[in-house]
Amino acid sequence: MMTSIDQIDSIDRRLCVAPMMDWTDRHCRVFHRHLVPDALLFTEMVTAEAVIHGDLDRLLGHDEIEHPLVLQLGGSQPDRLAMAVERAADKGFSEINLNVGCPSDRVQSGRFGACLMAEPQLVADCCSAMMAASDLPVTVKCRIGIDDMDPEAGLDQFVDRVADAGVRIFYLHARKAWLKGLSPKENRDIPPLDYDRARRLAMRRDDLGVILNGGLETKAQIATEITGFAGVMLGRAAYRTPYVLTEIANDVFGATPPSRRQVAEAMADYADRMMANHVPLHSITRHMLGLYAGQRGAKHWRRQLGEQARLADDGGAFIRKVADQCEILAARLAA
Repeated sequence: MMTSIDQIDSIDRRLCVAPMMDWTDRHCRVFHRHLVPDALLFTEMVTAEAVIHGDLDRLLGHDEIEHPLVLQLGGSQPDRLAMAVERAADKGFSEINLNVGCPSDRVQSGRFGACLMAEPQLVADCCSAMMAASDLPVTVKCRIGIDDMDPEAGLDQFVDRVADAGVRIFYLHARKAWLKGLSPKENRDIPPLDYDRARRLAMRRDDLGVILNGGLETKAQIATEITGFAGVMLGRAAYRTPYVLTEIANDVFGATPPSRRQVAEAMADYADRMMANHVPLHSITRHMLGLYAGQRGAKHWRRQLGEQARLADDGGAFIRKVADQCEILAARLAA
Protein backbone atom coordinates (compact mmCIF):
# COMPACT_ATOMS: atom_id res chain seq x y z
CA MET A 1 0.00 0.00 0.00
CA MET A 2 1.24 3.49 -0.86
CA THR A 3 1.78 6.09 1.83
CA SER A 4 -0.56 9.09 1.52
CA ILE A 5 1.06 12.52 1.11
CA ASP A 6 -2.14 14.51 0.66
CA GLN A 7 -1.09 16.73 3.55
CA ILE A 8 1.98 18.00 1.66
CA ASP A 9 0.36 19.46 -1.46
CA SER A 10 -2.28 18.68 -4.07
CA ILE A 11 0.01 17.09 -6.69
CA ASP A 12 -0.66 13.40 -7.36
CA ARG A 13 2.73 11.65 -7.47
CA ARG A 14 1.58 8.05 -7.25
CA LEU A 15 2.81 7.40 -10.80
CA CYS A 16 5.61 9.46 -12.35
CA VAL A 17 7.71 9.23 -15.51
CA ALA A 18 11.35 10.06 -14.86
CA PRO A 19 13.28 12.87 -16.53
CA MET A 20 15.63 11.29 -19.09
CA MET A 21 18.18 13.26 -21.06
CA ASP A 22 17.65 13.08 -24.83
CA TRP A 23 14.42 11.14 -24.32
CA THR A 24 11.67 12.98 -22.43
CA ASP A 25 11.31 15.96 -24.74
CA ARG A 26 7.94 17.55 -25.43
CA HIS A 27 6.95 15.01 -28.11
CA CYS A 28 7.77 12.08 -25.82
CA ARG A 29 5.73 13.67 -23.05
CA VAL A 30 2.68 14.08 -25.27
CA PHE A 31 3.00 10.39 -26.17
CA HIS A 32 3.19 9.42 -22.51
CA ARG A 33 0.24 11.65 -21.68
CA HIS A 34 -1.95 9.85 -24.21
CA LEU A 35 -1.00 6.62 -22.47
CA VAL A 36 -1.57 7.88 -18.91
CA PRO A 37 -3.75 10.98 -18.42
CA ASP A 38 -2.98 11.26 -14.70
CA ALA A 39 0.74 10.48 -14.37
CA LEU A 40 3.19 13.20 -13.34
CA LEU A 41 5.58 13.94 -16.20
CA PHE A 42 9.03 15.54 -16.08
CA THR A 43 11.03 17.56 -18.56
CA GLU A 44 14.53 16.62 -19.49
CA MET A 45 16.99 18.35 -17.19
CA VAL A 46 17.58 21.97 -18.19
CA THR A 47 20.55 23.78 -16.68
CA ALA A 48 19.97 26.95 -14.72
CA GLU A 49 22.32 28.82 -17.05
CA ALA A 50 20.33 27.72 -20.10
CA VAL A 51 17.12 29.03 -18.55
CA ILE A 52 18.77 32.32 -17.60
CA HIS A 53 20.35 32.97 -20.99
CA GLY A 54 18.42 30.81 -23.45
CA ASP A 55 15.28 30.92 -25.56
CA LEU A 56 12.53 30.02 -23.10
CA ASP A 57 10.03 29.04 -25.77
CA ARG A 58 12.49 26.51 -27.15
CA LEU A 59 13.72 25.27 -23.76
CA LEU A 60 10.51 25.29 -21.74
CA GLY A 61 7.74 25.30 -24.33
CA HIS A 62 5.20 22.53 -23.98
CA ASP A 63 1.69 21.50 -24.93
CA GLU A 64 -1.18 22.00 -22.49
CA ILE A 65 -1.91 18.28 -22.66
CA GLU A 66 1.39 17.57 -20.90
CA HIS A 67 0.15 18.93 -17.56
CA PRO A 68 0.79 18.16 -14.77
CA LEU A 69 4.44 18.71 -15.67
CA VAL A 70 7.59 19.15 -13.58
CA LEU A 71 10.58 21.21 -14.69
CA GLN A 72 13.87 19.60 -13.68
CA LEU A 73 16.77 22.00 -13.23
CA GLY A 74 20.48 21.32 -13.00
CA GLY A 75 22.85 23.58 -11.14
CA SER A 76 24.73 24.16 -7.90
CA GLN A 77 24.73 27.93 -7.43
CA PRO A 78 21.80 29.04 -5.27
CA ASP A 79 21.54 32.51 -6.79
CA ARG A 80 21.60 31.19 -10.36
CA LEU A 81 19.02 28.50 -9.61
CA ALA A 82 16.80 31.12 -8.00
CA MET A 83 17.10 33.29 -11.10
CA ALA A 84 16.18 30.32 -13.31
CA VAL A 85 13.12 29.58 -11.16
CA GLU A 86 12.02 33.20 -11.43
CA ARG A 87 12.19 33.00 -15.23
CA ALA A 88 10.32 29.68 -15.35
CA ALA A 89 7.72 30.39 -12.67
CA ASP A 90 4.99 31.59 -15.03
CA LYS A 91 5.48 28.90 -17.71
CA GLY A 92 2.82 26.55 -16.39
CA PHE A 93 4.87 24.00 -14.47
CA SER A 94 3.42 22.27 -11.42
CA GLU A 95 6.72 21.81 -9.61
CA ILE A 96 10.45 22.52 -9.86
CA ASN A 97 12.82 19.60 -9.28
CA LEU A 98 16.55 19.78 -8.57
CA ASN A 99 18.68 17.08 -10.19
CA VAL A 100 20.87 15.43 -7.55
CA GLY A 101 20.74 11.98 -9.10
CA CYS A 102 22.22 11.88 -12.60
CA PRO A 103 25.69 10.23 -12.82
CA SER A 104 26.43 11.38 -16.38
CA ASP A 105 29.88 12.80 -17.09
CA ARG A 106 28.16 15.74 -18.80
CA VAL A 107 26.37 16.52 -15.57
CA GLN A 108 29.31 16.01 -13.22
CA SER A 109 31.50 18.35 -15.27
CA GLY A 110 29.01 21.13 -14.54
CA ARG A 111 29.02 20.31 -10.81
CA PHE A 112 25.47 19.15 -10.60
CA GLY A 113 23.66 15.85 -10.55
CA ALA A 114 24.57 12.98 -8.22
CA CYS A 115 27.93 14.46 -7.20
CA LEU A 116 26.00 17.02 -5.13
CA MET A 117 25.00 14.30 -2.67
CA ALA A 118 28.46 14.85 -1.16
CA GLU A 119 27.41 18.43 -0.32
CA PRO A 120 24.05 18.30 1.49
CA GLN A 121 24.33 21.83 2.86
CA LEU A 122 24.88 23.22 -0.63
CA VAL A 123 21.83 21.33 -1.89
CA ALA A 124 19.84 22.70 1.05
CA ASP A 125 21.01 26.23 0.21
CA CYS A 126 20.07 25.75 -3.44
CA CYS A 127 16.58 24.54 -2.51
CA SER A 128 16.07 27.40 -0.06
CA ALA A 129 16.94 29.92 -2.76
CA MET A 130 14.66 28.19 -5.27
CA MET A 131 11.73 28.14 -2.85
CA ALA A 132 12.20 31.83 -2.10
CA ALA A 133 12.01 32.61 -5.84
CA SER A 134 8.45 31.33 -6.43
CA ASP A 135 5.45 29.65 -4.81
CA LEU A 136 5.96 26.42 -6.77
CA PRO A 137 6.90 23.29 -4.81
CA VAL A 138 10.62 22.52 -4.95
CA THR A 139 11.60 18.85 -4.84
CA VAL A 140 14.79 16.79 -5.14
CA LYS A 141 15.66 13.72 -7.18
CA CYS A 142 18.59 11.85 -5.66
CA ARG A 143 20.23 8.45 -5.13
CA ILE A 144 20.62 6.30 -2.02
CA GLY A 145 24.27 7.33 -2.10
CA ILE A 146 27.37 7.85 -4.21
CA ASP A 147 30.69 6.02 -4.38
CA ASP A 148 31.92 5.14 -0.86
CA MET A 149 29.18 7.06 0.94
CA ASP A 150 27.56 5.00 3.68
CA PRO A 151 24.04 4.39 2.30
CA GLU A 152 22.63 4.35 5.83
CA ALA A 153 24.08 7.36 7.65
CA GLY A 154 24.98 9.22 4.45
CA LEU A 155 21.49 9.09 2.96
CA ASP A 156 19.83 9.95 6.27
CA GLN A 157 22.10 12.94 6.76
CA PHE A 158 21.54 14.17 3.21
CA VAL A 159 17.75 13.92 3.35
CA ASP A 160 17.51 15.38 6.85
CA ARG A 161 19.62 18.39 5.93
CA VAL A 162 17.68 19.09 2.75
CA ALA A 163 14.34 18.50 4.47
CA ASP A 164 15.35 21.03 7.13
CA ALA A 165 15.48 23.58 4.28
CA GLY A 166 11.81 22.86 3.54
CA VAL A 167 11.90 20.16 0.85
CA ARG A 168 9.07 17.68 1.42
CA ILE A 169 9.31 15.42 -1.65
CA PHE A 170 12.24 13.18 -2.63
CA TYR A 171 12.32 11.05 -5.78
CA LEU A 172 14.74 8.35 -4.66
CA HIS A 173 16.68 6.17 -7.08
CA ALA A 174 17.44 2.97 -5.15
CA ARG A 175 20.89 2.42 -6.66
CA LYS A 176 24.09 4.17 -5.66
CA ALA A 177 25.59 6.44 -8.29
CA TRP A 178 29.14 5.26 -8.84
CA LEU A 179 30.98 8.30 -10.15
CA LYS A 180 34.50 6.86 -10.07
CA GLY A 181 35.42 3.85 -12.18
CA LEU A 182 32.05 3.06 -13.75
CA SER A 183 30.45 4.53 -16.84
CA PRO A 184 26.83 5.72 -16.54
CA LYS A 185 25.84 2.70 -18.67
CA GLU A 186 27.59 0.28 -16.30
CA ASN A 187 26.02 2.11 -13.35
CA ARG A 188 22.58 1.07 -14.63
CA ASP A 189 23.24 -2.43 -13.27
CA ILE A 190 26.10 -2.01 -10.79
CA PRO A 191 25.87 -1.83 -7.80
CA PRO A 192 22.58 -3.67 -7.20
CA LEU A 193 19.33 -1.90 -6.43
CA ASP A 194 18.48 -1.64 -2.74
CA TYR A 195 14.74 -1.08 -2.39
CA ASP A 196 14.88 -2.02 1.28
CA ARG A 197 17.27 0.84 2.02
CA ALA A 198 14.97 3.24 0.20
CA ARG A 199 12.02 1.88 2.17
CA ARG A 200 13.81 2.35 5.50
CA LEU A 201 14.21 6.03 4.67
CA ALA A 202 10.55 6.33 3.68
CA MET A 203 9.43 4.69 6.92
CA ARG A 204 11.80 6.72 9.10
CA ARG A 205 10.77 10.00 7.47
CA ASP A 206 7.08 9.31 7.08
CA ASP A 207 6.49 13.06 7.24
CA LEU A 208 8.03 13.32 3.78
CA GLY A 209 6.91 11.96 0.43
CA VAL A 210 9.43 9.44 -0.88
CA ILE A 211 8.83 8.22 -4.44
CA LEU A 212 10.64 5.03 -5.44
CA ASN A 213 12.69 5.04 -8.65
CA GLY A 214 15.13 2.64 -10.26
CA GLY A 215 14.66 -0.63 -12.14
CA LEU A 216 10.86 -0.66 -11.93
CA GLU A 217 9.47 -2.42 -14.99
CA THR A 218 6.22 -4.29 -14.34
CA LYS A 219 2.92 -3.97 -12.53
CA ALA A 220 3.67 -7.07 -10.47
CA GLN A 221 7.08 -5.76 -9.39
CA ILE A 222 5.58 -2.44 -8.32
CA ALA A 223 2.84 -4.19 -6.35
CA THR A 224 5.59 -6.03 -4.45
CA GLU A 225 7.79 -3.02 -3.75
CA ILE A 226 5.35 -0.13 -3.25
CA THR A 227 4.75 -0.55 0.49
CA GLY A 228 5.93 2.48 2.42
CA PHE A 229 6.38 4.77 -0.58
CA ALA A 230 4.24 7.69 -1.70
CA GLY A 231 4.54 6.72 -5.35
CA VAL A 232 6.68 5.17 -8.05
CA MET A 233 8.70 6.64 -10.88
CA LEU A 234 9.46 4.69 -14.05
CA GLY A 235 12.37 5.53 -16.32
CA ARG A 236 13.68 3.27 -19.07
CA ALA A 237 10.67 0.93 -18.93
CA ALA A 238 8.38 3.88 -19.66
CA TYR A 239 10.40 4.54 -22.80
CA ARG A 240 11.14 1.03 -24.05
CA THR A 241 7.86 -0.67 -23.11
CA PRO A 242 5.59 2.36 -22.68
CA TYR A 243 2.29 0.49 -22.69
CA VAL A 244 3.19 -0.84 -19.23
CA LEU A 245 2.26 2.63 -17.98
CA THR A 246 -1.39 1.95 -18.82
CA GLU A 247 -1.34 -1.28 -16.80
CA ILE A 248 0.13 0.46 -13.77
CA ALA A 249 -2.27 3.39 -14.14
CA ASN A 250 -5.16 0.94 -14.10
CA ASP A 251 -4.03 -0.25 -10.66
CA VAL A 252 -3.14 3.20 -9.32
CA PHE A 253 -5.95 5.36 -10.68
CA GLY A 254 -8.54 2.81 -11.77
CA ALA A 255 -8.13 4.23 -15.27
CA THR A 256 -9.42 2.32 -18.29
CA PRO A 257 -6.36 1.75 -20.52
CA PRO A 258 -6.53 3.15 -24.05
CA SER A 259 -5.79 0.65 -26.77
CA ARG A 260 -2.50 0.88 -28.61
CA ARG A 261 -4.44 1.83 -31.70
CA GLN A 262 -6.15 4.68 -29.85
CA VAL A 263 -2.77 6.00 -28.73
CA ALA A 264 -1.41 5.73 -32.29
CA GLU A 265 -4.43 7.62 -33.59
CA ALA A 266 -3.98 10.41 -31.03
CA MET A 267 -0.30 10.70 -31.93
CA ALA A 268 -1.18 10.78 -35.63
CA ASP A 269 -3.37 13.83 -34.99
CA TYR A 270 -0.55 15.40 -32.98
CA ALA A 271 1.96 14.68 -35.76
CA ASP A 272 -0.27 16.44 -38.29
CA ARG A 273 -0.39 19.49 -36.07
CA MET A 274 3.36 19.51 -35.42
CA MET A 275 4.35 18.93 -39.04
CA ALA A 276 2.26 21.97 -40.00
CA ASN A 277 4.79 23.84 -37.83
CA HIS A 278 7.72 22.20 -39.63
CA VAL A 279 8.53 19.59 -36.96
CA PRO A 280 10.09 16.49 -38.62
CA LEU A 281 7.95 13.37 -38.27
CA HIS A 282 10.87 11.34 -36.98
CA SER A 283 11.25 13.73 -34.03
CA ILE A 284 7.88 12.42 -32.88
CA THR A 285 7.90 8.78 -33.97
CA ARG A 286 11.32 8.02 -32.44
CA HIS A 287 9.62 8.05 -29.03
CA MET A 288 6.86 5.67 -30.09
CA LEU A 289 8.94 2.65 -31.14
CA GLY A 290 8.02 0.58 -28.09
CA LEU A 291 4.24 1.03 -28.29
CA TYR A 292 3.66 -2.47 -29.67
CA ALA A 293 6.47 -4.15 -27.70
CA GLY A 294 5.57 -7.74 -26.91
CA GLN A 295 2.72 -7.77 -29.45
CA ARG A 296 2.39 -9.35 -32.86
CA GLY A 297 3.50 -6.78 -35.41
CA ALA A 298 5.93 -5.09 -33.00
CA LYS A 299 8.94 -5.62 -35.25
CA HIS A 300 7.15 -4.10 -38.24
CA TRP A 301 5.99 -1.10 -36.19
CA ARG A 302 9.46 -0.46 -34.83
CA ARG A 303 11.16 -0.78 -38.21
CA GLN A 304 8.68 1.45 -40.01
CA LEU A 305 8.62 4.20 -37.38
CA GLY A 306 12.35 4.00 -36.79
CA GLU A 307 13.53 3.94 -40.40
CA GLN A 308 10.80 4.89 -42.85
CA ALA A 309 9.45 7.83 -40.85
CA ARG A 310 12.54 9.80 -41.86
CA LEU A 311 11.36 9.56 -45.47
CA ALA A 312 7.62 9.95 -44.95
CA ASP A 313 5.99 13.27 -45.71
CA ASP A 314 2.39 12.35 -44.92
CA GLY A 315 2.62 12.76 -41.14
CA GLY A 316 -0.31 11.31 -39.28
CA ALA A 317 -1.42 9.29 -42.30
CA PHE A 318 1.88 7.40 -42.12
CA ILE A 319 1.34 6.51 -38.45
CA ARG A 320 -2.23 5.40 -39.14
CA LYS A 321 -1.10 3.28 -42.08
CA VAL A 322 1.55 1.48 -40.05
CA ALA A 323 -0.92 0.91 -37.21
CA ASP A 324 -3.35 -0.63 -39.72
CA GLN A 325 -0.57 -2.88 -41.01
CA CYS A 326 0.23 -4.03 -37.49
CA GLU A 327 -3.42 -4.91 -36.88
CA ILE A 328 -3.47 -6.96 -40.10
CA LEU A 329 -0.19 -8.70 -39.23
CA ALA A 330 -1.45 -9.55 -35.76
CA ALA A 331 -4.66 -11.03 -37.19
CA ARG A 332 -2.71 -13.14 -39.69
CA LEU A 333 -0.27 -14.43 -37.09
CA ALA A 334 -3.12 -15.28 -34.74
CA ALA A 335 -5.00 -17.22 -37.39
